[in-house]
Amino acid sequence: MTPRDRAEDAKGTETTEAAEGAAADAQAPQGAGGAISEPSSVVERRLHPVTPFRRAWAPLAVLAGWAVHDPGGAQEQLARLTDTVLLLGLAVLVPAAGLYGFLSWWFTHYAVTDTELRIRTGLLFRRTAHIRLERVQAVDVSRPLLARVAGVAKLRIDVVGADDKDELAYLGEREARALRAELLARAAGFAPETAREVGEAPARALVRVPPRELARSLLLTGATWGSLCGALILPTVLWLTTQNVWTVLVSALPLLGAAGASSVGRFVTEFDWTVSESPDGLRIDHGLLDRTHETVPPGRVQTVRIVEPLLWRRAGWVRVELDVAGSANSVLIPVAPRAVAESVLARVLPGVTVPREMSRPSERARWCLPVWWRGHRLAAGGTVFAARSGLLCRRLSLVPHAKVQSVRLTQGPWERRWGLADVHVDTGADKTVTARLRDAEEAARFLGEQAERSRTGRGDALPDRWMTTG
Repeated sequence: MTPRDRAEDAKGTETTEAAEGAAADAQAPQGAGGAISEPSSVVERRLHPVTPFRRAWAPLAVLAGWAVHDPGGAQEQLARLTDTVLLLGLAVLVPAAGLYGFLSWWFTHYAVTDTELRIRTGLLFRRTAHIRLERVQAVDVSRPLLARVAGVAKLRIDVVGADDKDELAYLGEREARALRAELLARAAGFAPETAREVGEAPARALVRVPPRELARSLLLTGATWGSLCGALILPTVLWLTTQNVWTVLVSALPLLGAAGASSVGRFVTEFDWTVSESPDGLRIDHGLLDRTHETVPPGRVQTVRIVEPLLWRRAGWVRVELDVAGSANSVLIPVAPRAVAESVLARVLPGVTVPREMSRPSERARWCLPVWWRGHRLAAGGTVFAARSGLLCRRLSLVPHAKVQSVRLTQGPWERRWGLADVHVDTGADKTVTARLRDAEEAARFLGEQAERSRTGRGDALPDRWMTTG
């Protein structure tokens, strides 16, 4: 089955209005006289009235994109136009953009049925997306800065097997939270008539990252200083050698942007990071300007990585990252003391403990990877496969045996010369965790043992369901 087939199976089907009507005629129960109608409980709703202002920018964005792509041609065209023509153009363009935004909003509806979320969009060509509720993996609420000012929010629905998230932008803040709670309740198996009454599940805060601690951790990150040094040194060298200001600007701006993204950008994004526990999973709230409310689905976590940069070790800090099946969510905790991070990890992967003793490769590995071979470690047993790599920045990857999809052994010619091999563990998030430079006999033995551990682990694993309690 191709990825496209899996995405269509996850979301249902996207049909035209005529096809949807034909399918409804074929499946809906017939009453007296053959009349067919939707269930009375299905009510189509529109987005928030502020949405047309957001969509009205689309035609203007096309013009802005053309001007940025060809600034010389845009300036030449503007020079030919008189003031009267410019005013007439604006008098036509602005109302046209407003009309486009209004019609896009008017012809967009959504409805929650007993089994699916239905989204209808399109002016000329109607498109209907059917999102089956049992395939819903996460429902996140995002509030960009201007949306917060207007009191609206964006709802993003993550579906198993689909690469892109469907959006409802924008809804009122209360409506967005109520709809999120209703979708999760129906996905958990609550009856439609009681799903709205369930409301949002209560949450208990597990950890909150103070802004001061976040700022200190960013200052102690090597990527921040590396980007900043590059942004200062390279333009200076180019100026001394070329004396050309344009060359300096072309090289300096991308480097300054990278330095800002690795420091200021991360601080703005990860500001007030809070992790809470609820029956529908771990909730993550963060953001200084754009507030985001995300959910780590229960049972969907495939891999957990504990990252420990060199300059963080004195303070005992770590960063916790995730690989979640079908989701782009990759950070659980941006920075926290190791003990706090491991306590949260115990809630993400119940029964999994971080191994304290890990085996190191044979000293023959130094001929394949000088110096850095010392950073590789391996531990497998109990309920988790653990592999560590890195000397300056340690990365410990933990994969529950139940989440292992396949195990592979690879051996290059130089590794074969020294009797070494790499063991790869593939997970359901299309990620791979590798234990490098193991003895070939050990790797071959481990291959069979890990396959057996994965088989028994899947048999003992709990079902992945919403609204569960542990």
